[in-house]
Amino acid sequence: MSMRIPFAAAVGLSITAIYFIVALFAPLIAPYGMAEVVGDVWEPSSAAHWLGTDNIGRDLLTRLIYGGRTTIFIATAATVLSFTTGAILGFLAAVLGGWADQLMSRAIDLLMSIPTLIFALVVLSVMPVTVPMLILVMGLLDSTRVYRLARAVAVDINVMDYVEAAKLRGEGRVWIIFREILPNALSPLIAEMGMRFIFMVLFVSTLSFLGLGVQPPAADWGGIVKENKDGIVYGIPAALLPAVAIATLAISVNLVADWVLNRTTSLKGGRG
Repeated sequence: MSMRIPFAAAVGLSITAIYFIVALFAPLIAPYGMAEVVGDVWEPSSAAHWLGTDNIGRDLLTRLIYGGRTTIFIATAATVLSFTTGAILGFLAAVLGGWADQLMSRAIDLLMSIPTLIFALVVLSVMPVTVPMLILVMGLLDSTRVYRLARAVAVDINVMDYVEAAKLRGEGRVWIIFREILPNALSPLIAEMGMRFIFMVLFVSTLSFLGLGVQPPAADWGGIVKENKDGIVYGIPAALLPAVAIATLAISVNLVADWVLNRTTSLKGGRG
């Protein structure tokens, strides 16, 4: 069966692929070093500096390329951690049921009652702000949302005939979770994964803008906005370029996620 990709999905896939390829090969693509001062403050666009320079004379295109690498890496790693933790715990709660389900769900409700950004700011204000710590804090905090979705989907699947048949065959909980529930829960999880990835991009950018994310001289898109925000008063667009990058990445990932959701939904047949 041939696979025809809709135009919107093809555009989203192309833009997303470009972002990830540039992030992967940033040292080979960037024209200058990440923290290298190569000109005067806020120089306009020129042949030497396509997007101009930043607040201390570094090449802005180079900063955006390395910033994209950092932002995409942190967001991807945090999303993987979030979905691995949240989905497994959500499926486990649905399969166990009873007091274990209640205990886990009430603990998640307690964590979700605290605003995520405030929780992250409190934790990062007393912990060393490193990339692994950012990934850990962001991934674990966001796993509460994934848990709620995974548990809701798994509760419905857990009462299906094919799951009951697996239980009667004597299959263990691990088999039921990974062989029965997970394949039939992929559609909503894949759609949610695109949304959570973009949330992670915005989350790490917000933390960096507030000074508790990626630390200078390392670059990420939120940090670049913070560094160049004063230039907006003088009509210098340096702080707006990372915002454009975030917006285009968000739109392209959502287009791909919508296409994947529609395709998996149309191809998935209930197991009987």
